[in-house]
Amino acid sequence: MSPDSVTPGSVRSAAAVNEQIRALWMRAGGTLSSQERAEYELLVVEWAAAIRGDVIEAA
Repeated sequence: MSPDSVTPGSVRSAAAVNEQIRALWMRAGGTLSSQERAEYELLVVEWAAAIRGDVIEAA
């Protein structure tokens, strides 16, 4: 997955994004290339947004 394929404002759940983050780390063997680092950073932003959405919906 390229960083360009992460859609801003995604409606994926935090759990789904977290699973993708875990898969990225497994594929990378614990050391991220610069491209993987960029993907990771986008996924973390998406995950954080999903967490905030979960909290707002639960309130």
